[in-house]
Amino acid sequence: MPSFAIEVPGEANPLNEDLLVRTLHSAASSDPHQIQTGTKQLQQWERTDGYYKHLQSAYIDTRLPVELRYLAIIQLKNGIDKYWRKTATNAVSKDDKDAIRSRLIQSSLQESEDGLALQNALVIAKIARFEYPNDWPDALSALVQTLRSQVPPLQLARALLALLHIVKELSTARLQRSRQNLQAATPEIVHVLSTLYTESVAYWLPRLGEDVDHETAAAMRLSLMAMKVLRRLIITGYEHPNRHEEVVAVWSATQQHLQRFLQQSETEKLALQLAKLHHEMAREHPAAFALLPNSIDLALAYWGLTKAYGESFGAHGTVQAAVSNAKVGTDGDSDEKSTTEKLALRGLLILRACVKILHSPAQTFKHRSPSDKAEKSQATALIREQLLTPHLVQDMTETLITRFFVFRASDLRDWEAEPEEWEKREEGLGEDWEFSLRSCAEKLFLDLAINYKDLLMQPLLRVFYSVATPGCEDVLFKDSVYTAIGLAAPVVFEELDFDAFIRDVLVVEVQKRGAGWNVLRRRVAILLGQWISVRVSERRPVYQIFEFLLGRGDPLNDQVVRVTAGRQLSRVVDDWGTKAEELEPCLGSILTSLMALIDEVELTETKMALLNTISVIVERMEHRIAPFAEKIVGMLPQLWEASGEEHLMKQAILTILARLVNAMKADSVPLHGMVLPIIRGAVVPGSETEPYLLEDALDLWASLLVQTPSPSQETLDLIPLLFPIYDHGSEDLRKALEITESYLLLAPAHLLSDSVRPPLFAALASLFGALKGKPEANGMVCNIIELAIRQAHRLGGAAAVEQTASDLVAVGFLPKLLEGLRGSWTAHCTTGPRAVHAPVDGVVETDYLAIVARLILGSLEGFGNAVQASAPQVPTSQGSGRTSLEGTMQWLLQEWFSHLENIGDPGRRKLMALALTRLLNLPQQQQRFVLGHLQSLMTMWTDVITELRDPNIEETTSTLEARRGDSLVYSAQLAAVDPHEAPEDARRREMMYSDEVHTLGLPGFVTEALGRAVAGQGGMEAFRREWVGDVDVDVLRGFMGLGVM
Repeated sequence: MPSFAIEVPGEANPLNEDLLVRTLHSAASSDPHQIQTGTKQLQQWERTDGYYKHLQSAYIDTRLPVELRYLAIIQLKNGIDKYWRKTATNAVSKDDKDAIRSRLIQSSLQESEDGLALQNALVIAKIARFEYPNDWPDALSALVQTLRSQVPPLQLARALLALLHIVKELSTARLQRSRQNLQAATPEIVHVLSTLYTESVAYWLPRLGEDVDHETAAAMRLSLMAMKVLRRLIITGYEHPNRHEEVVAVWSATQQHLQRFLQQSETEKLALQLAKLHHEMAREHPAAFALLPNSIDLALAYWGLTKAYGESFGAHGTVQAAVSNAKVGTDGDSDEKSTTEKLALRGLLILRACVKILHSPAQTFKHRSPSDKAEKSQATALIREQLLTPHLVQDMTETLITRFFVFRASDLRDWEAEPEEWEKREEGLGEDWEFSLRSCAEKLFLDLAINYKDLLMQPLLRVFYSVATPGCEDVLFKDSVYTAIGLAAPVVFEELDFDAFIRDVLVVEVQKRGAGWNVLRRRVAILLGQWISVRVSERRPVYQIFEFLLGRGDPLNDQVVRVTAGRQLSRVVDDWGTKAEELEPCLGSILTSLMALIDEVELTETKMALLNTISVIVERMEHRIAPFAEKIVGMLPQLWEASGEEHLMKQAILTILARLVNAMKADSVPLHGMVLPIIRGAVVPGSETEPYLLEDALDLWASLLVQTPSPSQETLDLIPLLFPIYDHGSEDLRKALEITESYLLLAPAHLLSDSVRPPLFAALASLFGALKGKPEANGMVCNIIELAIRQAHRLGGAAAVEQTASDLVAVGFLPKLLEGLRGSWTAHCTTGPRAVHAPVDGVVETDYLAIVARLILGSLEGFGNAVQASAPQVPTSQGSGRTSLEGTMQWLLQEWFSHLENIGDPGRRKLMALALTRLLNLPQQQQRFVLGHLQSLMTMWTDVITELRDPNIEETTSTLEARRGDSLVYSAQLAAVDPHEAPEDARRREMMYSDEVHTLGLPGFVTEALGRAVAGQGGMEAFRREWVGDVDVDVLRGFMGLGVM
């Protein structure tokens, strides 16, 4: 039969069942061209009515090849996620849904192929998650009825498979309603399944030990599947499992069966299911676990099993003997853990859950009613009095240390055979502790040590002191005890002089030679990493130990020892107690060893961990890293090239470069040749690396600008790449705005040049309107504009400020700003039920007004022109529709004065006072709208000048100089300069000392401005008669008391 390939567009192929089957043939063929065309056609049909109904028909047709039916059911399953929801675009029609649902259960029961049956069960479960019980009320009852009926074993198995996946879907649904629907159906299902489980076990259990025939094997599979469903239903289908008889019956049966199942290899899977049920009950329903029948005895039985397994878990004798005696496939070194080990792990998990029941009740129990609290009290009493007795706690602690902390012989052999892989696996086990016996044992030990400190501390210390002597040669036992002391550091630190232990014991032991002492060297590195943040006063011996452990010359410092030391050193150096001068003597040797080790290891994850250690060292050492910077940078290009598509490595390299730049300050300029192309490649819009490296590249870019003493052309060429980043939002926007501010400090002439200034202002203006509800981001944009105005004034005086103001009007920035302020003025004029919400308020309004203030201080004429050009159309007092400066300033000054009392920062209040006072320098005909607010001006002057007076000046001082004091006027000569400060710190300090807020004394400024205003109005008498007469007497008295007039 010739193959069918589709060569025409999908819309030219009307969908029918025969055509779909031929298309599935094409998509499932081995011809790449047919696969491509068939797959494309299936994708085009996804949104066509009847497509999923026909897919189900193809799956049900047993005459078709299995691979074609498999493709059909997979397509159907994938389509449910996309198009089954009623709200989905091109959702499956109601008629098609009805047709598909009507055939789901029957097709599942009759499916003979296991793989196809599984996929169909997943389809049933996905649809049930959407439609049970509203649109598919019999989804569960139909399967339960099948389980009640006398049907062939295959149909029973298929019904259980479908039921299992429905329960999985409903129990993990995010909607509470889905879980409640499952809980409503649970009791009936549990009753049916428990009967099925009990009867099937009763059938095959007596036949164990004999040859297992087909019927017995089928019955055992049935029991296993029934228990899988029961386990999930009992955990997720009940709020209080212990209150239901059917659960109590199942729980009792599992305890009776567990011991029998452990004796036969054929029933190991079923035994593991029972263990999972017991563990999940203890974790999810702690009170129910303790109150269900014989649970205390069950937990003790698990401890007995775990302890017995511990006898064979750890290696015995010397390391050399353990390694030589280990055989492949024994000692738990196979890929699959033994059933006994899995059960022992469950035992530890159950006991850890019991400890949490007793000692972490707030995180364990959920109280909803008085009966819940009563059950919690009863459960904790049972655990305390009958399970976690002092004897058992001591027994558990001893067993954990002596059996489960000891390396297995296979571990030691793998250490030698695959050192890097072994080290990585051991490092990662802490995160996956629920799946590792040793890691779980460590977690349980720590819980016991914390909660039974008084009981365990002295016995633990006695054992520790017995082995913590250079004379003790039992390396494996010493390693396990040191493991315990490391874990229990937060508990025993007050009783153990760890500095003396380092000085008298560890320094000697790390230098010991002989078979197996590399095990202890690895443990010493981990132990120091655990204790460094707890109590280590003398750091120099610690650094010397790590310097020794990283040395490749000693054969006992094998790769595992050195990599472990490299990882742990980052914890040591990153601790707050690290002093650079103490680490400096060992720095050269440590860095050389780490860089050689990075070159030696092969795994990317290991290289990154060691690179992170170097990065932490760079950050901690600051300028002292300079002598080693060239060597560190020299290894990075090779790592960058070797990383290929491994973007995590590239991120780590960007991080260390940023830290190097920050550490070296101005001396980092030689790194620019390497760093700038990397930044450009990572931030170019649409580049392959932008999604992965943008954030780290921005950090590096920001660091480079902060530490650059003078701009290079290559640095300035990056500026246009900033503007697209403004559209990203979130953290990228914040960092881009920081970089923009740094550029304004570093190269103001370039940023305010005719080629850069307009696009910069346009980009900021597009941001400005959208950030009213984000005070922090809005403040950053306003600060940049404020800085631009100040830099323009420094570079070109009033003329440059006028040009800047004109540009801000042209891009729409100032119109948006004044529109926001006018909206606030309008809102503040409304009260009561008709009150309007102010569009800008609080710190956002302060930032807006700060820009207005900077324009006034920079150029009064430029400010006036900008306001007239950009002010909203506000009717003047004469009622005309024409905007005038006076008409705008009337409402602006009202809003400004009313907002002053909401400004808490003295510097900002003084800035506003300077700008409002400067308005008195307007031409005489324009002064009138300012003097009309003379009472507000005097109130402001009184408040701000009083606030700024130096508190150290005594009240009785009467000299004019003292009374005109201003605590915000700084003297640059008095500033102490850090010799290692960043160049940008110097630039910011220069800007601060040139700021009018810190150079102009407000009392004198007011005196001069008011004097000119008085003279302009015809002298003091005319001024009093025209303006002062309207000022409140108390306000005037307070102002005159300042002595500034």
